[in-house]
Amino acid sequence: MTGSLTVVGLGPGNPDQMTPEALAAVAAAEDFFGYFPYIDRLDLRPDQQRHASDNREELARARAALEMAAKGGRVCVVSGGDPGVFAMAAAVCEAIDEGPAEWRDIDFSVVPGITAMLAVAARAGAPLGHDFCAISLSNNLKPWAVIEKRLAAAADAGFVMAFYNPVSKARPHQLGDALALLRRHLPGEVPVIFGRAAGRPDEAIRIVPLSQAESGMADMATCVIVGTVETKLIEREGKRPIVYSPRYFKGSGP
Repeated sequence: MTGSLTVVGLGPGNPDQMTPEALAAVAAAEDFFGYFPYIDRLDLRPDQQRHASDNREELARARAALEMAAKGGRVCVVSGGDPGVFAMAAAVCEAIDEGPAEWRDIDFSVVPGITAMLAVAARAGAPLGHDFCAISLSNNLKPWAVIEKRLAAAADAGFVMAFYNPVSKARPHQLGDALALLRRHLPGEVPVIFGRAAGRPDEAIRIVPLSQAESGMADMATCVIVGTVETKLIEREGKRPIVYSPRYFKGSGP
């Protein structure tokens, strides 16, 4: 008997930012796999079981969830933000791709969620109003040289950039290195948004020019958004400025 596996995005942490589709998927599942803090966000019923694990056990978590679903279980794998953005949906797909044939028969689905860059962008204004990209600064699964190449290419191409996994205890220097690289490609006045815990009670949004941006302004709960020469600030007396990237490219007209 084959069951189902749904990968659900819980959003950035504010219960109001969790979609009705995600709430329905959680209500329908029996067993839940995920990173400890994400599992703790759920208000589960007595008949629903949690299987929490550490942050660096994505593939083991995915395989355990698939094994249970293959035996007929209604399984939910939870992920912060959107599960398809540097998160569990890809890990589950990798496990299916490399696993036994019966895993491909499981009823598999992904429920999207609000990802960190969208939550931070909404708090700041509309910095993603034109072309943008998302880059993980973690070199756990790719070489740092590849990250540097992508940063330089994105800056030269005029993309707004959203950085996930900006710093950690194991790699405290990499955001500083990334900012130093960007200062060789972008003017110092380009705005940088440090958005920590967007939508949660401990939210902190800070906007500084690239010339003043520092690694110490971020932690693992921070998403960093770097603007372009097109990105603008609307100053407001007594209020945080609004940051936006115009929908048109400079000189091309609306």
